[in-house]
Amino acid sequence: MTRRSSSPSRHRRSSSRGAAPGPGPSGRGKLRIIGGDYRRRQLPVPDSPGLRPTPDRVRETLFNWLTGVTPGARVLDLYAGTGALGLEALSRGARQACFVERESRVAQGLGTNLETLGASDRGRVLTQAAEAFLVGPATPFDLVFLDPPFRQGLAEAACVALEENGWLAAEAWIYVEVEQELALRVPAHWQLHREVKAGDTLGRLYRRQARHASPSPAGDAC
Repeated sequence: MTRRSSSPSRHRRSSSRGAAPGPGPSGRGKLRIIGGDYRRRQLPVPDSPGLRPTPDRVRETLFNWLTGVTPGARVLDLYAGTGALGLEALSRGARQACFVERESRVAQGLGTNLETLGASDRGRVLTQAAEAFLVGPATPFDLVFLDPPFRQGLAEAACVALEENGWLAAEAWIYVEVEQELALRVPAHWQLHREVKAGDTLGRLYRRQARHASPSPAGDAC
């Protein structure tokens, strides 16, 4: 999802990256699942300033890249917001998805959407700041979506925490969205696979090159 801001905020405020979803009957936006089992299902987006799903064309491009990766994957959607990426992954066969969203009302809406899709048994929503989540007990994920607020210096720290704290499977895939002007530094053994640009946003998909086995799980955080 996208919520972009150049000033501190819990939201990622929209930019020129894509048009907002059309209003629903109550004036709220809508998120449309674009592929998989839930294809064309439309879900309400909570009325929260700047809350926008990742645009359809960006999601379609990303999941085309991940065609052979998503089925059966254990997925982490950090800074989840609408949960557009994690929900799309569940629609396309992910085994499990963990959504981390700090704003309680947005997290509640995401939980409701999981129920609507009949996916509550495969998706779990944690109402928690991503930064706090990343220092907790870790279990490795196969696929991670990292889309933090722009221009707050969060992306690199999250990449380091994912790598060093045991959140990544040996050959995990990590998708990161940042502002185009950011010279993002990632762990040395993350290999850039593909990238996509839209508006002022740069999306990069990395493959982790296994150096050693991931640390043994200290607990099941999600």
